[in-house]
Amino acid sequence: MPQKHAKKLISTLLACLFVLLVVFFDPDGSLQKEVFGPFNKNIKKTMYFDTCIIEEGAASTTSATSSLEVVEVSDGDTITVSRDCKPVTVRMIGVDTPETVDPRKPVQCFGKEASEFTKMMLAGKHVRIESDERNPGPDKYGRDLGYIILEDGTNFNKVLIEQGYAHEYTYNKIPYKYQAEFKAAEKEAQREKRGLWAEGVCE
Repeated sequence: MPQKHAKKLISTLLACLFVLLVVFFDPDGSLQKEVFGPFNKNIKKTMYFDTCIIEEGAASTTSATSSLEVVEVSDGDTITVSRDCKPVTVRMIGVDTPETVDPRKPVQCFGKEASEFTKMMLAGKHVRIESDERNPGPDKYGRDLGYIILEDGTNFNKVLIEQGYAHEYTYNKIPYKYQAEFKAAEKEAQREKRGLWAEGVCE
């Protein structure tokens, strides 16, 4: 057997052995989620866009009034929507949830809770993205910027602050459309000790 094919066969056998060991010694599935979770996530996302079909005669979903499906929640303040069967990452204006995915920083207090709340509220749902001419985007990471508007008209950015999952965030001191409302929402959350403002939560 040629050396090249032998190495390939050995690599395949070792990979299979690793999978069997993970399954055998991981009855509750926690290790499998940690090891294979990122791969499953990417596979699901790829499959979604591979099968995504633009309905014939449908208007382009670039309109601010269009309903877009949320296909991924990266963390509490960043999501990915499907626009004309293409993934578009959107960073929410005016809010900053505790960090969970930045490799340069540790997971911050109440970050997981904020991320889970956003997933619960938005994953698989349809939303509108409202832009702001004062913060037009994209940002330095190439993400669109906007307010996430739920089907009932609720501004989800504001909900994050009201419920104590996020701080009000003014980027580079640039005013934005709902700045006054968001600042007031943060003061209310602090006063009512909601979420990350609750006593003892982030000490």
